[in-house]
Amino acid sequence: MKRMFAMLLVLVLCVGLAACAAGGKTSSDLEEIKQKGTLVVGITDFAPMDYQDASGSWIGFDADMATAFAESLGVKVEFQVIDWDNKVPELNGKTIDCVWNGMTLTDGVKSAMETSNAYCNNAQVVILPLAAADQYPDAESLKGLRFAVESGSAGMAMAKEYGFDYIEVIDQATALLEVKSGTADAAIIDALMAGAMVGEGTDYADLTYTISLNAEEYGVGAALNDFFKSAYADGSLQACAERYGIQAALIAQ
Repeated sequence: MKRMFAMLLVLVLCVGLAACAAGGKTSSDLEEIKQKGTLVVGITDFAPMDYQDASGSWIGFDADMATAFAESLGVKVEFQVIDWDNKVPELNGKTIDCVWNGMTLTDGVKSAMETSNAYCNNAQVVILPLAAADQYPDAESLKGLRFAVESGSAGMAMAKEYGFDYIEVIDQATALLEVKSGTADAAIIDALMAGAMVGEGTDYADLTYTISLNAEEYGVGAALNDFFKSAYADGSLQACAERYGIQAALIAQ
């Protein structure tokens, strides 16, 4: 599996390097990364794509891919938590080499960077206290609640679109904490994160996810398209997705 992803990511030319400025990374960019010996990956705390295990190491579907890519280049990977709202300036300023963090293919993203075909389905869903969820059957009923949303995220865009009152927080994990602590009535986060982090058997057993506000897709660097097709055909991509419980969200390549 590790070898497969190393091969996959050699073709990426820096996938999350999918989140680079328009035009993408060049061979000189890759040589620069090799010379300094480190691939700096911009992320947020976002299970099941990027999150820390008990030892503090970053793991997840995207983190594993980034680690394999760094290994294929013969360099170390360094994960740097960023303000998601500043991902493009971080890339342009070269404080990070790439962003690799379940990136939604919004019009803004596609206009700012090269992207691949979509590889994973997602949606923005509403997080509510379990005890109160039945009181809010639709989006209209949510008016008047105070939402927590990650700054610059698709969840924030949905809050604006629906006219919800909201506060901005550093990441989606913090948005969950705001609801759990009662400092926000609700949150809007990615469906994939909600499935991994909320409900029975999690640290947020007293929360639940309810209404889906949209449908969206994740994408990465354009050079992945051909290899995604072959990796999907031989089942390798599905195997990694199953490791993190996101196989149902994969898009056929």
